Amino acid sequence: QVHLVESGGGSVQAGGSLRLSCAVFGYTYSHSCMGWFRQAPGKGREGVATIGSNGNTNYADSVKGRFTISQDNAKNTLYLQMNSLKPEDSAMYYCAAHFKPTGYCSRAGGDYNYWAQGTQVTVSS
Repeated sequence: QVHLVESGGGSVQAGGSLRLSCAVFGYTYSHSCMGWFRQAPGKGREGVATIGSNGNTNYADSVKGRFTISQDNAKNTLYLQMNSLKPEDSAMYYCAAHFKPTGYCSRAGGDYNYWAQGTQVTVSS
């Protein structure tokens, strides 16, 4: 049974940095797409960044140049390094995964069927 466990998050001032981690358990598939999503109160879910098992990445325009998604295959762990944080980055962040063979990992949440519990990121001005 695949399950994802997040860690990281917290509160930081604008301009600061945070790193989120997501450990994946029970993963035995050769293909994967993993991603980070966020949802702020009163707003829809946004796909922040995704990465495939081939290493290809896909970022939302709002975070390009500031956030970096990466994965450590030996540790089955996904990361999101967030730099130059802004108050508008405040949200609940979720990591997610799917294991369908694909050459492109979308940022559409509906494509992902495994989700972590979420972690809050709060950026103060």
